[in-house]
Amino acid sequence: MRIIKWKKQLFYAIKNIINTLNSLSAFDQFYIKIKGNRWYWLFSIFCRLSLAYAFIVAGMVKILGERFASGLSTIHPMGAYLEALHHTGYYYTSIGIAQVIAAILLIIPRTVTLGALLYLPIIVNIWILSLAVRFEGSFVTSPLMVLANLYILVWNYDRLKYILPFKKPPTYGIVEKPKKYSSKFPILFFFGVVVTVVLTIAIFVFGYEVMPRNSLSDCKKQFVNTKKQAIGFEFCECIHKVGKPLNTCLEEFESATK
Repeated sequence: MRIIKWKKQLFYAIKNIINTLNSLSAFDQFYIKIKGNRWYWLFSIFCRLSLAYAFIVAGMVKILGERFASGLSTIHPMGAYLEALHHTGYYYTSIGIAQVIAAILLIIPRTVTLGALLYLPIIVNIWILSLAVRFEGSFVTSPLMVLANLYILVWNYDRLKYILPFKKPPTYGIVEKPKKYSSKFPILFFFGVVVTVVLTIAIFVFGYEVMPRNSLSDCKKQFVNTKKQAIGFEFCECIHKVGKPLNTCLEEFESATK
């Protein structure tokens, strides 16, 4: 009798699992599948630790009262911003504290989702700023960090879904860590990661005709032995010697090339 009862319980348990899976969307089914894959899990840990390390370093610089990217000239577009930010007192320090807190929350498994939510607006702001002033110090890393942050949020979708504006969130609850991960290597996913990194670097290298670079000499190197050498040198001096805004120097460069 006990064996029969145990078989019935197992049958109903399997039936409930099948019914649950059938009621889930394609995304939810895929999500449950990837949560059981060791490679996706390892990549999530890599993203967490990489992002945490970056913010601990950057945050501690601010907490200690040092200017971030101190080697950058104060008349450089990014240097001018960082110099002004450095002189905002406790506001500058508070940014560093927020970065360190976000990093610590990312490291602790139970607070990963909260850390990723705190991390996102900060790193998106850095990304937009880097694009706006074409700062090569974070031109490549900041968009990759945004993507890594988004990956962590997607990885923790089972927790995040309860605060998303769903009419009826999926009912499978928090996905427990599997006793044994699948070792199947997700070739397409990691190929996509490699392509994303390559495209990001390619945009940095070929996406803009001119870049202010971090120094006058580095700026001039991009124009050496080209048809726009003289005009390019004027652009670099406009940035690094005169200290005009980037948009103004770009407008003068474009006008001279017409």
